[in-house]
Amino acid sequence: MSTAPRPITKVLVANRGEIARRVIRGCTESGLASTAVFTDVDATSPHRHEATDAVRVSSYLDVEALLAAARETGADAVHPGYGFLSENAGFARAVVEAGLTWVGPSPDVIELMGRKDRAREVAERVGVPVTPRYEPDAVPADAYPVLVKAAAGGGGKGMHVVREAGGLADALATAAREAATSFGDDTLIVERYVEGGRHVEVQVFGDTHGDVVHLFTRDCSAQRRHQKIVEEAPAHDLPDAVRELLQSSSVELSKEVGYTSAGTVEFLVLGDEAYFLEMNTRLQ
Repeated sequence: MSTAPRPITKVLVANRGEIARRVIRGCTESGLASTAVFTDVDATSPHRHEATDAVRVSSYLDVEALLAAARETGADAVHPGYGFLSENAGFARAVVEAGLTWVGPSPDVIELMGRKDRAREVAERVGVPVTPRYEPDAVPADAYPVLVKAAAGGGGKGMHVVREAGGLADALATAAREAATSFGDDTLIVERYVEGGRHVEVQVFGDTHGDVVHLFTRDCSAQRRHQKIVEEAPAHDLPDAVRELLQSSSVELSKEVGYTSAGTVEFLVLGDEAYFLEMNTRLQ
C-alpha cells in the first residue's frame, strides 16, 4: 500500500478468472466500484461482466495498458490478485508513481522479500531459524543432501536436490541456466535439504501503523514438482512449541520489514525443528 492513506472508491483488478471474480465480489460487498481487464481470449469470461467497467488489454503483464485502463475508468487503486504481476516490484512502483493506491506491500518490501537470499538475511537478523547455508564451491562432505535453488526464483524452477558431492557441479550448472532463463538472475543458494520435512505456512496481515497479526497455520506438504496440490488449515499434529514458533516468527519477520497487506511466510518443519523457507509478498 502507499504510505499516505487516501480514500478508495474504485479498484482496478489486474487479474483474470476466479481470482478477479473474488476480488470484484469483495469490492462490491465493500461498496466499491471495480474495473476488470480482459484479453481477447477472456472476452466472454464472467469476471469481465461482473465488474463495474471492463477494459480490453493485450496482456495481463502489460503495465502501461493496465495503468491506462485505471486512468480511463477513474480507478484510484490497483489490486493485483495473485500470480501475474502480484509480486513484481516494478509494477507496484509504477502504480504508486502514477498516484494510485497499490493494494499490497510496498514495492521496496516486495523487492527485498521476493529474493530468497535477502529474505533469509532478514530472518537471521531477527532470530528466525534457518537451515545451514553453504558456499557453492565449499560444501562440506558431510553436508549432503543439500538443496540448490535460485535466489530470485519460485515455483520450483532452478531447484535441485543433490545427494552426493559428485552431483553438485551438474546441479549448479543446471540450476543457474534455469534461473537465468526464468528470472534473469543466476544467483544460487545452497543449503541443507530437510529430508521428509513438512511444508507449513503462516498467513500474515499488516497495516500501515506497524501492526501485524498472523492468521494461523496451514499444511501445504502435498506437492508435485515443488507445486502445492492441497492446502489444509490449520496444520495438524504440530507440537504447540513449534506452532507458536512459526506464528511468532512470521509476525516478527513482517514487523522487521514494515510489511503491509496480506502475505505468506513459509517454513519447513521436521519434528520439533522448524526452518524459514521464504516469504510470498501477496495474498495466497
